[in-house]
Amino acid sequence: VEADFEKVDGVIEVTSGYTGGTTKNPTYKEVTRGGTGHYEAVEISFDPAVVSVETLLHAFLRSVDPTDDGGQFCDRGDSYRTAIFATPAQRSAAKNAIKQAEADLGQSIVTPVLDRTVYYLAEDYHQDYYKLDTRVLTRFGYRKQSDVYYRYRDACGRDQRVRELWGSAAPFAK
Repeated sequence: VEADFEKVDGVIEVTSGYTGGTTKNPTYKEVTRGGTGHYEAVEISFDPAVVSVETLLHAFLRSVDPTDDGGQFCDRGDSYRTAIFATPAQRSAAKNAIKQAEADLGQSIVTPVLDRTVYYLAEDYHQDYYKLDTRVLTRFGYRKQSDVYYRYRDACGRDQRVRELWGSAAPFAK
């Protein structure tokens, strides 16, 4: 979702990281292996004079599959589940966004609203992954990271699934 939210007017910065667990300074390998309690997450810094938390919550719920409690698309496991980590001031807006999404979708949303906890920045290679020209080795040979990201997104059916769920209300589906 980092790639999507960085395009939203009023969003200042989106960083990839980990939150919700008990392990201090977790690594990607630790989080995805399990046992840390952390989710892979993004932290969105925004200007509330330009974009509201309600708008961001609305867009988030329509950019994922909030009905899937096993992960997201190709990424399976507890660390890939969706959640909204809210401050006390954001909690009501988050719960209202979920209620509205359930009404719009006609299905139950499994995305929980959790208390915002310590957020750990992910390793540098996770930041802005979708725009990097660094070449990485894949099973198809060396490719630019940005190309790898978009191929993975397409191969996992992310945009297709989001469109199936949300139709034209999916703000970022291609």
